[in-house]
Amino acid sequence: MKAHRVIISGGGTGGHVFPALAIADALKKLDSQTEILFVGANGRMEMEKVPAAGYQIIGLDIQGFQRKSLFKNLWLPIKIISSLLKARSIIKDFKPDAAVGVGGYASGPLLYAAGQMNIPYLIQEQNSYAGITNKWLGKKAHKICVAYKGMEKFFPANRIMLTGNPIRTESVAIEGKREDAFSYFNLNPAKKTILVTGGSLGARTLNNCMLTGMGNIVASDIQLIWQTGKHYYKTILEQTEDKLNVNIKIVEFLNRMDFAYAAADLIISRAGAGTIAELCVIKKPVILVPSPNVAEDHQTKNAMALALNDAAVLISDQEATTKLADTAVNLIRNSDKCLSLSENIGKMSLLHADEIIASEVIKMMSASLTGNEKGGKHGG
Repeated sequence: MKAHRVIISGGGTGGHVFPALAIADALKKLDSQTEILFVGANGRMEMEKVPAAGYQIIGLDIQGFQRKSLFKNLWLPIKIISSLLKARSIIKDFKPDAAVGVGGYASGPLLYAAGQMNIPYLIQEQNSYAGITNKWLGKKAHKICVAYKGMEKFFPANRIMLTGNPIRTESVAIEGKREDAFSYFNLNPAKKTILVTGGSLGARTLNNCMLTGMGNIVASDIQLIWQTGKHYYKTILEQTEDKLNVNIKIVEFLNRMDFAYAAADLIISRAGAGTIAELCVIKKPVILVPSPNVAEDHQTKNAMALALNDAAVLISDQEATTKLADTAVNLIRNSDKCLSLSENIGKMSLLHADEIIASEVIKMMSASLTGNEKGGKHGG
């Protein structure tokens, strides 16, 4: 029997790339003979992270709609057409049995081409509010794996499966690591600790809030692990060099997310779907500040899904400058509220999403191959 072949498409941010890699690893675990090819967008994070994880990737010259520079959109129709043609060529060469889309620029052209060529595909929709592309692609998808209830308003109900979002298991494995975590960051385990993370690229609003609120945090004798992102790291070090003390650890990137989570008594974060999936599993009190710079404002909708269940505190990007630091200091002192938030966010966790999705992909391929044996090969 020939090995299964799967194309996984999408990326752009860690929130798309890490789930994609988790699904790939789960497919390999279920059947080590499975051949996997990634398709990403040139110049985006996946072109570096996927090869580093040991998988082959081909890039499409595709971008999203540029809200800040309308001039750049002049090339968009040409890029979409060339990406569709290249996606068809990749499918003809690789001959996949199935395709998986995780969101991000490359997902659209690849899944559209797969649908036209009768390759069954699965969509992994990470957010509580589906974007335009996924809603459109959902009409022909064999399965749509979602992380939130109530997604029938975006997709055909009979093809929706509630799986949760794949997470980086090494990041959420925090059991028994508290002592090592404080040693790693050279912090005091007897003191309350806030973790601030704006994702792999950093978040300007969170960084500005910490710059203005750091005095209050230091005065309250609260420790701070502050991940700035690479764009902001040098500037923040320059702006804080005269204010730094032993309670403040500023890092560009968190190489040991498990230690950061293990040390934290309170977490301040953006509301990307992948991050929220991890936060639900580690069960710590969270303040979410959704990014306003994302399509369809989906981070606010992700955060609302938690806030409405009293599983997180939601502060808008606009309000954060005046409210965030004070809210964090007051919350970390309120042990009853912290306990309640921890319990409620834990109830929203969905585990083993990567394995469940991988199993669905294999089922989809088996059903498709059985059908093809009866009625001929995939169309081209």
